[in-house]
Amino acid sequence: MINNKLHLINQNIAKTCATFNKQVKDIKIVAVSKTIASENIIEAINCGCKIFGENYVTEAKQKWPKILQDFPNTKLHFIGHLQTNKVKLALELFDCIESVDNEKLALEIAKQQQKLSKRPEIFLQVNIGDEEQKSGIALEKLPDFLKFCQKLDLNVVGLMAIPPAHESPSPYFALLAKLARELNLKNLSMGMSSDYQEAIALGANYIRLGTAIFGPRNSS
Repeated sequence: MINNKLHLINQNIAKTCATFNKQVKDIKIVAVSKTIASENIIEAINCGCKIFGENYVTEAKQKWPKILQDFPNTKLHFIGHLQTNKVKLALELFDCIESVDNEKLALEIAKQQQKLSKRPEIFLQVNIGDEEQKSGIALEKLPDFLKFCQKLDLNVVGLMAIPPAHESPSPYFALLAKLARELNLKNLSMGMSSDYQEAIALGANYIRLGTAIFGPRNSS
């Protein structure tokens, strides 16, 4: 039952906020719905989920237009690796792109947002663990990349990161929070089903939850 899972998540959020002096109203759940069927997404909406995260533009395009007709107040975040040839499609559908990490992508978003007269919120994805195989801008390049994006009139509102899989995430969450403070960015998208309480404790206000809401997913 999605309702029961969300009840537990909300209890955990409230407990963490009370312990670390955070405001529950500031914490936003991004329900990660890649590979999740429309009926389960609709159930989650009816249980109170307002923001959904998708990893693949093509998959999102197949299921979301119909859902958004019925639930127009739902917000969509793109959280996967975005190819430049999919930017136009992505901007037509998504309210926020959480994974901007290179100049080529930033330039294409700037071009398409002008054409479409739509200015989505942007998070810069940071390669917080300096991992070769991971997407994300390198730490030392982040300040200049932010300036580059701002000059393009991108609506940069925060930072996003995925810590290394087999290490304690807390030092990486703390580092991302420090970077956001230094760059005067208000939003932090960090923390997933296994570590969202640590992320909230260290400053996350967007948490990306898939398994915790929908249960284990089939691999896509």
